[in-house]
Amino acid sequence: MGYGFDFGVITRHLPDLARGVGLTLQISSVSMLLALVLALALVLAKGSSLKPVALLATSFVEVIRNTPFLVQVFFVFFGLPQLGLRLTPQVAAVLALALNGAAYCTEIIRGGVQSIRRGQIEAGIALGLSNFQVFRDIVLRPALRATYPALTSQFILIMLTSSIASTISATELTLIGQQIESRTFRSFEIFGAITLIYLALSVTLSAFFKAVGRVFFSYPVR
Repeated sequence: MGYGFDFGVITRHLPDLARGVGLTLQISSVSMLLALVLALALVLAKGSSLKPVALLATSFVEVIRNTPFLVQVFFVFFGLPQLGLRLTPQVAAVLALALNGAAYCTEIIRGGVQSIRRGQIEAGIALGLSNFQVFRDIVLRPALRATYPALTSQFILIMLTSSIASTISATELTLIGQQIESRTFRSFEIFGAITLIYLALSVTLSAFFKAVGRVFFSYPVR
């Protein structure tokens, strides 16, 4: 017996799929924001003159980058409650994505910071700038300009990786798709549509970030 396609199931559940897109973007945006904040702290910690601090930051980055994200999200959701910290699926998903993203963003930003010439920093100090001003204006801003493409790619990767959060019942696009499929038994149509939605999100976000980069990070033409 042949399979009868019914793409009308997609239009009938468009509101649910749209809600899933919104939740996916919400989870991804909050996770990336937290990841950037933590990454900046880790960059400073890795460059610290205090060896225990630098070692702790380096160890965190290496552990996260060399273990599967699925294991990390399971540890946050199922492991932390054993220590008395119970999190909702949404919060656990955001935390796991933020920790994972922070490890990769740390190396991205650190590479950008290391690209700044020592002479530029010394010039800033010679001009009487404070350490904070030197870091903000001479180190951080040029480093962000250099690492912006990689950071935006990381955001898109976090958005795609958020689908794994469905394994702990965090409500986002993939979980909503699974729920629709379990009611309609239209696997091809539903997961085909979700695949196209993720593709459209990736392409749209990539174009958006490129436009933002041209506005804020392009060098002025003289």
